[in-house]
Amino acid sequence: MIVFVFSGCSQKQDEDKLIIAEQYGLAYAPLQIMKEKGILEALLPNTEIEWVTLSNTTSIREAMLSDAVDVGFMGIPPFIIGLDNGMDWKMICGLSKNPSGLVTNDEQIQTLDDFTDADKIALPQPGSIQHILLAMACEKQFDQADKLDHLLIAMKHPDAYQSLESKSTIKAHFASPPYLFDELKNESNHLVISGEEAFGGEFTFIVGVCGRDFYDNKKQYEAVHKGLQQAFDFIAENEAEAIELLSKSYSLDQQILKDYLSQAGMEYTKEVEGAETFVSFMLRNEYIKNNYELKDLIWE
Repeated sequence: MIVFVFSGCSQKQDEDKLIIAEQYGLAYAPLQIMKEKGILEALLPNTEIEWVTLSNTTSIREAMLSDAVDVGFMGIPPFIIGLDNGMDWKMICGLSKNPSGLVTNDEQIQTLDDFTDADKIALPQPGSIQHILLAMACEKQFDQADKLDHLLIAMKHPDAYQSLESKSTIKAHFASPPYLFDELKNESNHLVISGEEAFGGEFTFIVGVCGRDFYDNKKQYEAVHKGLQQAFDFIAENEAEAIELLSKSYSLDQQILKDYLSQAGMEYTKEVEGAETFVSFMLRNEYIKNNYELKDLIWE
């Protein structure tokens, strides 16, 4: 069983500052809109807004644990692991649903059963949503959730994409957009299993999370809620401008980005779906020690 490690880092000093942490990928597109349009600056005119991009959820979780970040965006499983390890935090709301999946560059690998002990599977970290989805798929196929854990290698999505394309280190990457779409454009690559197949239906990919102190700071908490909704509305109502802004943020051609955002399964919404299914699986397979109801997971 993989052990999830918790440690601290530097503490935030300025109370008139709001620090938000995110990761890589199109799942975070509404946050790019919030940044580019200065939405939070307009809602909180006397507050300094700082955005940080961290390589994985462990870094975000440690920063929040040390009060160095106020709001973090991450998958539901790593949030649940933090809660189970005593962190006084809950989800604010959902951010996005999007496709995900295990992509390989080896034509001999058609199912999970085809991986050998020499093959490496890249994902952001143990305990990430990609790891838990792979474990869910392994439970279905092998009745053993950790069947492929010895093949895992922690790697940032951009690095995993480069490694898969160059066939240098890894045989497979559990990817999300835009890396998933880019990798599947290469005819040498193919999908072994999708995230939806692993989970058994649709689920929220990224959620916003904060601790009790930030939740009690109603001015900033409500501003984040309102700002997210404004970003969702902007993407829906101003497609051309949103594409132009996001193409710069992601260094993607505007037409390619438009195609990616129109792919089936790409959705930005505050709804949270699938949290209880993740809890049930993670408890059954001892990734967590305690059971949680929805009221334990989401701030009112």
